[in-house]
Amino acid sequence: MLRFLLYMFFAWLLYKLVFEFIIPVYRSTKAVRKQMNDMQQHMRQQYEEQQSAQQGYNYNQQQSSQGTAPKPPKRDDYIDFEEIK
Repeated sequence: MLRFLLYMFFAWLLYKLVFEFIIPVYRSTKAVRKQMNDMQQHMRQQYEEQQSAQQGYNYNQQQSSQGTAPKPPKRDDYIDFEEIK
């Protein structure tokens, strides 16, 4: 009879350990990992959007600076100036 009560006590402790400690810790760890992955994905997405916007800005700057920059005169179009006395 004492052995049966001892086994029941250990079974109850094991039940408490599994359902009130191990399973909640597992679930919370899983939830924290999911949140961390979501946050990292969100940060990565923001970084990529920022990089693409910055590259587009640089590309537009290059395009605008190429279109408005004065072209140097051709060597053939230059007429030497001679001073007349």
